[in-house]
Amino acid sequence: MSVGTRPDCLKDEMIEYLSELNREKEVWVELGLQTIHERTAEYINRGYPLTVFDDAYKRLTDVGLKVVVHLILGLPGESEEDIFESVRYLSGLNPVLFGVKLQLLHILKGTALAEIYDKEPFHVYSLEEYCTLVANCLKLLPEETVIHRLTGDGPKRLLIEPQWSANKKLVMNTMRKYI
Repeated sequence: MSVGTRPDCLKDEMIEYLSELNREKEVWVELGLQTIHERTAEYINRGYPLTVFDDAYKRLTDVGLKVVVHLILGLPGESEEDIFESVRYLSGLNPVLFGVKLQLLHILKGTALAEIYDKEPFHVYSLEEYCTLVANCLKLLPEETVIHRLTGDGPKRLLIEPQWSANKKLVMNTMRKYI
C-alpha cells in the first residue's frame, strides 16, 4: 500500500497506525519534498522547512516504513547544481532512501505558476536537457534506491510547457538513450 502525504501532516498517531498496517501488508509513504532549498520551497509555497522533512523521514524509517520522496526538476530559480544538491541530500539519508520519484516541472493553465511564467518566462528544459539532467541525477543516487518515476505528464489540455512532455512515447524512447 502506498500513502502519499506531506511531512508536516504526519502525527505520531498516524505513523503508529501505518506501522501497524505495515505488519500485515507492506506500506510505503510518499513524501513531497520537491527541493531541499528553502528559498525555492518558500517560492513554491511548500509550507514547511527541510527540518520537518528530516523529522518525518526519521520517524517513518524508525518504525520500519519505506519512504519514497518526490523531487521536482526544473523549479524556477534552481540551477542544475541546486537539483544535484537535492539529489545528493537524498543520497545521504540514513537509512538509505527506499525510493524516489523525479518529476518534471509542468506549467499548467489556470495555476499561479502559469501567471508567473506569462509575466516573466523562466527556463524550461528541452527534452534533451531534461534527459541529460535525469541521467546525471541517477548517477548520484545509491544503487539500493528504487527509481519509481523519471518524469510525468500533465493534462494535455492544460499543458503550457514543456510541450514535448505531452508525447509520452517520445519522452520514454528518448530517455532510454540517456540512461
